[in-house]
Amino acid sequence: MAKSDIEIAREATMQPITAVAEKIGIPADQLLQYGPHKAKLSFDFINSIQGNPDGKLILVTAINPTPAGEGKTTTTVGLGDGLNRIGKKAIMALREPSLGPCFGVKGGAAGGGYAQVVPMEDINLHFTGDFHAIGVAHNLLSALLDNHIYWGNELGIDARRVQWKRVVDMNDRALRSITNSMGGVANGYPRQDGYDIVVASEIMAIFCLSNDLNDLSARLGDIIVAFTREKKPIYARDLKGPGAMAVLLKDAISPNLVQTLENNAAFIHGGPFANIAHGCNSVIATKTALKLADYVVTEAGFGADLGAEKFFDIKCRKAGLKPAAVVIVATVRALKMHGGVAKADLGNENVDAVTKGSENLARHIANIKKFNVPAVVAINQFVTDTAAEIAAISAACDALGAKAIVASHWSDGGAGTEELAHHVVELADSGVADFTPLYPDEMPLWEKIETIATEIYGASEIIADASVRKQIAELQENYGHYPICMAKTQYSFSTDPTLLGAPSGHVVPVREVRLSAGAGFIVVVTGAIMTMPGLPRTPAANNIYLNDDGQIEGLF
Repeated sequence: MAKSDIEIAREATMQPITAVAEKIGIPADQLLQYGPHKAKLSFDFINSIQGNPDGKLILVTAINPTPAGEGKTTTTVGLGDGLNRIGKKAIMALREPSLGPCFGVKGGAAGGGYAQVVPMEDINLHFTGDFHAIGVAHNLLSALLDNHIYWGNELGIDARRVQWKRVVDMNDRALRSITNSMGGVANGYPRQDGYDIVVASEIMAIFCLSNDLNDLSARLGDIIVAFTREKKPIYARDLKGPGAMAVLLKDAISPNLVQTLENNAAFIHGGPFANIAHGCNSVIATKTALKLADYVVTEAGFGADLGAEKFFDIKCRKAGLKPAAVVIVATVRALKMHGGVAKADLGNENVDAVTKGSENLARHIANIKKFNVPAVVAINQFVTDTAAEIAAISAACDALGAKAIVASHWSDGGAGTEELAHHVVELADSGVADFTPLYPDEMPLWEKIETIATEIYGASEIIADASVRKQIAELQENYGHYPICMAKTQYSFSTDPTLLGAPSGHVVPVREVRLSAGAGFIVVVTGAIMTMPGLPRTPAANNIYLNDDGQIEGLF
């Protein structure tokens, strides 16, 4: 019987984090250590390396996820280990797991098999407290807002036009819509409120897009929390909140350094969802890694229709990053599901289903080409995959001018990605990449939304109620140059999560738009997507426990 991820992680021989840091040129005295195997980097060190040349940036993305699994983080780790195995200096820049999915569906997000980052339990749970700090900073601003209203409301905030919710790092649908300040005069003025999950907080986006503490503080001040009756915006700085919020975030904003099972360096910092947020790790972590390595392997959340698009159109646009290559992760099992096979039947060979499901992969390959970055397909291998099924994927990729390479990193670690690593180096060093965002800054907001929907999702059009159209028109006046952050189901190119494969000609309904002035983008909520997820019928939490030796079981 194959060992579980947590069993493999527990058997790992970890090096002291100082030794891992030394291999990539970080002195021990520039680390803030969280025990022997985790550390944060000092900003003194980060500032000292800014004159270094940049390495090549490689994005790992994927097809639309299915219950069969794709293994994007696993492939990112495996590729990073593979690059180091073939003699390249490579660092991984990953997203931090959110507690909500760890106890909901995923059960963990630190890679899998023999392609993991460790200490796995720490990373999946409280880690270095970054998400806690983000949640507290967010809720401090919420408290300051309601406190201001309580003590006379000098700013004239219209309680009906409060934009700033509260957050908690857990999937809890009961908190989506609440009424606060009940119980009488002493508790304030009752109003409708709600909670988002921490990773959907604008502070998470600001955290990930800031260049340093000064930039962070300035962006925090630009957060719009509410409006007056005259529709004048009320900023976080009007509530005198950013100073204290920055204090809460001063340690969190430093990148976290950990290691893979093969003792290679990985920065894990910020993130993680691309269905309801922008789904990328921090700019600080990515840029720091680029100054220390020849190749940096990073990831973006969910499929390329969400994560890669936002990585390119938001993160790269704002941070001035120029990706050199893209790896699109696919599995035979997931493509069979996109081809109409039920999960219970995935163990049986079905070449026709793989071919049909490869339409999903083909759409992603074509989409990546629109950003002028070369792509390779990594087939994350399962033991049940057959030669004929893999050949079907290769044929589909060949037709689009992309190579498909089988990678066995789950079972073989970095040794299973050596062929992939060589090809990625070839692509990254070729100079073919000429990164271009999908749309220009000056394109009107409505057209930006429409461009993403038609060009990336294959939709025929976008629709919205008159009130939403009016809101977009009002935002256009002052924020028309902002990029778009689409909130959409991760399971389909459409807004219907059951519509698998590569649907075309569908309509994308825009339900809501939210201004994130601190982050510098417009969130567009489509379909039935929720910024506070719920737990499934059988949460992963049901199978997470401490064994008789006090060890954690059930994380995966």
